[in-house]
Amino acid sequence: MASRVTVMESPLCLIENTGGNLCVNPEAVDILMGINQPVVVVAVVGLYRTGKSYLMNKLAGKNHGFALGATVQSKTKGIWMWVLPHPIREGHTLVLLDTEGLGDVEKGDQKNDAWIFSLAILLSSTLVYNSRGTIDNQAVENLQYVTELTERIKVKSPSGDSASGDDDDGADAQFVQFFPKFVWAVRDFTLELKIDGRDVDENQYLEHALSLKKGRDRKTADYNLPRECIRNYFPSRRCFVFMTPASPEHMSRLESLNEGDLCPSFLTVTTIFCKYIFENSSVKTVKGGLPVTGRMLGHLAKSYVDTIARGDVPCLENAVLTMAKIENEAAGRDALKEYQTGMQELCFPVDLESMSRQHRLCETLATKTFMSRSFKDDGGEHLKDLAEAVAKHYADLLCQNEEASEALCRKLLSELSAPMAKKMQEGFYAKPGGYELYCADNDSVVAQFRSKPNKGVRAEEVLEQFLKEKSVESNSILQADNKLSEQERKIHEDKQKVAMLEQEKRRETERREMAEKMLRDQEEGHQETMRQLMVKKKKEAAEAQKEMEQALESKLLEQERLMAKGFQRKVEVLKEEMQNLKEGIEITRQREQAAQREAMMSMGQVLSGGVQSYMDYKIAREGRKVEKYRIQQAEITRRQGTQHYHGSRPDLPRGGGLKQGVPGQGGPNLSKHQQGKPKPGQAQASSSTASTGTQESSSKSSVSPEKPADPQNEGSAV
Repeated sequence: MASRVTVMESPLCLIENTGGNLCVNPEAVDILMGINQPVVVVAVVGLYRTGKSYLMNKLAGKNHGFALGATVQSKTKGIWMWVLPHPIREGHTLVLLDTEGLGDVEKGDQKNDAWIFSLAILLSSTLVYNSRGTIDNQAVENLQYVTELTERIKVKSPSGDSASGDDDDGADAQFVQFFPKFVWAVRDFTLELKIDGRDVDENQYLEHALSLKKGRDRKTADYNLPRECIRNYFPSRRCFVFMTPASPEHMSRLESLNEGDLCPSFLTVTTIFCKYIFENSSVKTVKGGLPVTGRMLGHLAKSYVDTIARGDVPCLENAVLTMAKIENEAAGRDALKEYQTGMQELCFPVDLESMSRQHRLCETLATKTFMSRSFKDDGGEHLKDLAEAVAKHYADLLCQNEEASEALCRKLLSELSAPMAKKMQEGFYAKPGGYELYCADNDSVVAQFRSKPNKGVRAEEVLEQFLKEKSVESNSILQADNKLSEQERKIHEDKQKVAMLEQEKRRETERREMAEKMLRDQEEGHQETMRQLMVKKKKEAAEAQKEMEQALESKLLEQERLMAKGFQRKVEVLKEEMQNLKEGIEITRQREQAAQREAMMSMGQVLSGGVQSYMDYKIAREGRKVEKYRIQQAEITRRQGTQHYHGSRPDLPRGGGLKQGVPGQGGPNLSKHQQGKPKPGQAQASSSTASTGTQESSSKSSVSPEKPADPQNEGSAV
């Protein structure tokens, strides 16, 4: 599926915040639903009136866009979205989220602020925290919402198999796998970057501000709590300090100032900040390390906001499962549509090889389409549904192709046999030697029919039915031809039987080849699906492994930092968390292996299901043939009430002729003195030269002229 590149001329509200009630904006979600590219999501949070929107406009490469305010009132309400092509990553989309300012005095709702902060974390791959002045204790405490994240976000479903009593205790280890990178932007910084008289850079400044104090008293614990949360939840963190961009009198119209009116150092840091964000902000992922597209981001936003509106706590696991179900169902529909579209290129009737080749090609493309969009289809249920739908559609197309072939062949035989029908009406064959003339004409029809190309897959079967229909009039002409002796009639009858057996063998070969081809198609399709499935499972396992290893690496880094500061007790806690992570890596590996085995078993059932679809198709076709046979037999019985066929008589006048008859409808009508009684067991067959094949039949059949072949024997599936 081709990726759509969406360009918004201006921001749009994604999550509305009206009276403290959050809801998604359908128009914004529709825009996200149209984005099939992976998204890099950058969200900015911070106290109101600290210049968040200005930074987001710079990331968008614009001076205008997100609303800037020149008063003490907050301009941004809810969460606003700006979707743009990523400036340096081809095939990726940049999504900028500007959030409502925290601590707005007009709103005065800390709980609502906490949900805004939580949503920014849940939706972003990079979180920019914007503050003003310095990173002092007050600035850190303003990030109080980070201490409430375990109350606002759950990683695992309480009702799931993974639930346990110590989930909250391991929240730090869990969050670090799914939380965004953290960037602290300090605005209007006026101090020197020095600690104890030593020059430091911005990142050292941030780490110093997040340093922990030793002690177990309540005051020390309160001091350390927000710092521990930031260190544990956001192991990947970076700091930028911005000088005041312009003089106080110009700050109220910052967005309209030319770059020449701005402080050069401010512009330099802004450029470095934007470059860092573009180069280091990763694609948004969900649990399991799966990349998120714009469409998936829309599902996540709606799922999280709906959960909050119900009064529940957003759960990463539940949101991913809900999104996976929606995405996998959509992936199945898209894949099936691609298969159906590809098969429409065929123009029925076609030969079996062309049909099979197009089926394999379209099935492979459909599976590839499904694999590219689906995720978390651990048991392979949605892939199985797709395979079954493809098998059923293919069986339906096989039926359509056979019907088209049968219609074409019947039309062709009708046209080729029209001159014979006319001769029958004129009594041309009602004379001594008429049988040989009839056989010559009939053989010519068969030869012309076989020489015609592109008749499809039912040619031999339709020809066999045609010859059986003709056998009644052929036998009548044979019995009425007084030129032939009894011995000559016997020889002709034997030749008719051989020719019909050879034709039956041709028909059976045609059917067997079709059945065998169907089974080969199913097996080859199964193998290709399994190949693509294994590639996808390995990729997903590698992503999950990478996610766990990154979390482990971040814990190791934090352990080193704490050991350097002498926090031995906290080091022990980290060691326990790292051990849990290692066990989690092993559990993830085992689950992936089990999922692969389950998927393989499931797809094995699909193979059987595909063959069953074919057998169901054959049974349905046989049902139609039985009904057709019943109608034909009723018509023959009706005609036989008025038609009587007898063998030739010794006293038949020389030159006596046959009356007009209808070809293929029970044979010609004979006058009384020409009628004779056929011998018992008389075979119903075509002329001796109806088939030029020399194959020997493995079975013999004798069909009486009064009763056509039983279709149950004709159409048995191979």
